[in-house]
Amino acid sequence: MTDRTILKLTGADRQSFLQGLVTNDVQSTDSGLIYAALLTPQGKYLADFFILNRAEDTLIDVDASLAEGLAKRLMMYRLRADVQIEVSDLKVFRGTGPAGDGDLQDPRHPALGWRRYGAEAGDDGSDWDQLRVEHLIPMTGVELVPNETYILEAGFEALHGVDFRKGCYVGQEVTARMKHKTELKKGLAPVKVQGEAPIGTVITAGEKPAGTLYTQAGGAGIAYLRFDRAVGEMTAGDAAVTRK
Repeated sequence: MTDRTILKLTGADRQSFLQGLVTNDVQSTDSGLIYAALLTPQGKYLADFFILNRAEDTLIDVDASLAEGLAKRLMMYRLRADVQIEVSDLKVFRGTGPAGDGDLQDPRHPALGWRRYGAEAGDDGSDWDQLRVEHLIPMTGVELVPNETYILEAGFEALHGVDFRKGCYVGQEVTARMKHKTELKKGLAPVKVQGEAPIGTVITAGEKPAGTLYTQAGGAGIAYLRFDRAVGEMTAGDAAVTRK
């Protein structure tokens, strides 16, 4: 995958540093990948990424478009912690076939296969949009919008991207309130789509806006919906949309 950047964190405090910032438990004894996000203090999404703790360092696998901003934000929080942050020359290869030595299971869903960190970038040609639509997996920069998205509306709990027992992190108070004190009225949902519409097309129910249509594949799609309005047949441009 050429659209990913690997940040490398070193220093004795690197795990405890991340533990107080990101949405998931990064001090788990599990040696696999951890999916997590960094939020604003108001609980809005800034970046999502995979974390891999190794004996000598910690890797953060993030969309290349967000890497510089994420590194700067982490540096801002570093203060006196013994943490150094640099860009690694490692690259990401992903696939859904049989995993080999060193391949790491994607923690979001078994259907998303594995990721490998090394000198080679790319993937095995799987239809990733189809897989994401089938399993309601949001994508950085498409369904996940910095400074706009709330991670619970984007399904992060089902994606194993948030831990409600780990303690404080940036944006934790808002996220916990959404989990325990409110019923979500908006969020990502699977839809059936007849026809095609550009990503970001507004969905209407009658004459009222009911949401936004995002990734589409095989007659289905991922939409961000206002649940009280997303009933019956809706439209998104020239496409007909119904909630699954």
